Amino acid sequence: MIRNHVDGASGSLRDVCLELKEKVDAFLAKKQETDLLRDVQAQLRVAIGVVDEALTTFEPEHISISYNGGKDCLVLLIVILSCLAPRFPPSTSATTTLTNGTSKPSTFPEKLQAVYIVTADPFSEVDDFVVSSSATYHLNVSRYTCSIKEGLEAYLQDRPNVKAIFIGTRRTDPHGENLKHFDPTSAGWPDIMRVHPVIDWHYAEIWAFIRSLDIDYCPLYDQGYTSLGGTRDTHPNPVLQKQSDSGQAFRPAYELTEDDQERLGRDR
Repeated sequence: MIRNHVDGASGSLRDVCLELKEKVDAFLAKKQETDLLRDVQAQLRVAIGVVDEALTTFEPEHISISYNGGKDCLVLLIVILSCLAPRFPPSTSATTTLTNGTSKPSTFPEKLQAVYIVTADPFSEVDDFVVSSSATYHLNVSRYTCSIKEGLEAYLQDRPNVKAIFIGTRRTDPHGENLKHFDPTSAGWPDIMRVHPVIDWHYAEIWAFIRSLDIDYCPLYDQGYTSLGGTRDTHPNPVLQKQSDSGQAFRPAYELTEDDQERLGRDR
């Protein structure tokens, strides 16, 4: 097992959160012209409600996000950060009322905790994007090269204060069909609350949100990859193959529309 940490850039997480909240609010306020974008608005409102519930239940030092640079966790990250903005006043002398009725000093966190469990044979483009986006969004990323279960165990040993992890799993992902917005881990796994704000989003809705808000994403998606794993088991999606004078070429991931075609570029 390999552990290391990726530090975010200098500057204000609060500024980033406020900027993203402005983008999200503008998207929600706009009268959208397509059914797809109106569906994204509805999904976004549900996701915001789930994130707000989690932020009310768990203090910032008790939450983390599972972040691997993929499209789903990227959408999740944007939603979380937009929800953080109004929860902390700019003054460090302000107080927050907790669910038990007591108050404590409230300050905006400098970084959001994140865990990156690296797939076998990772793409360099994915690793590079995790580093660059972690700096952009002020994530304090703990990275583990091992299985998901081993990585989670190691992470909670290193960060015992974490009580809940936001996860970008969707209903069409493996093992996602029966998940709820809030799910404790299964028996035999480290004890933690899993939070799934985007569980019911569809593939096309993920991309519509990313593109509508002009969010930077991993460049592999522009090369026809629609679901990112390791270099040995992940290929451009054959549905997106196109004719090209220079040989084999693929259309970008956001041109795929069907959920059941998303993982056709994965060997497993």
